[in-house]
Amino acid sequence: MTESKLQSQRIKQLEDEGYYVIKTKLTNKNGIPDIIAIAPNSNVIFSEVKTGKGSVSKLQEFRLKELEEYGFKTEVYRG
Repeated sequence: MTESKLQSQRIKQLEDEGYYVIKTKLTNKNGIPDIIAIAPNSNVIFSEVKTGKGSVSKLQEFRLKELEEYGFKTEVYRG
């Protein structure tokens, strides 16, 4: 499955769970995860989507850790 299809799949899952979902395209910070999901209770998940063979770059790892240090939940979603 392509990364684009995996992103669509994850977006649908999160929306079905009640999240307001934003697909990031261009941000002021390189390496920000592909998807930002916000729940009505203010829980936020940053989701980096990768295929089974896809790897997370060092910059993406840094951003995921940085977001966790701010108290956000992060994930690498592989379907």
